[in-house]
Amino acid sequence: MTVPGAPRGTPGPLIRHPGRAVPPGVRYFCTVDNKNALRAGALVAGTTLMMLLMTSPALAVARDDGDDPGPGLSVIETLGLYVVAPIALFAVIAGLVMVLDRSSDRAPKAVKPAKAKA
Repeated sequence: MTVPGAPRGTPGPLIRHPGRAVPPGVRYFCTVDNKNALRAGALVAGTTLMMLLMTSPALAVARDDGDDPGPGLSVIETLGLYVVAPIALFAVIAGLVMVLDRSSDRAPKAVKPAKAKA
């Protein structure tokens, strides 16, 4: 429905239903409760702050009694240990699960229609 004399593509007049009350205030497309958003933000900020405080790398500079560090890892050894080894372990576990799986029917079963009672 368009308004006579209005440019093409403009929406028509707002028709209000007689039995419905107009909601107070401004309506948004996706409303978020401010209290819950504030609570979630405080939780995230607190968790991040605690993580930063607990993992302070400045304390690693001072050596403790009894420390006996070994030789450092090269770049290739580090990538192999922290990237390649977890991916390989995941692939081995996924392969074992797929190979040792005993079920043979992978297609979804059709639902039979219910019989009508006579």
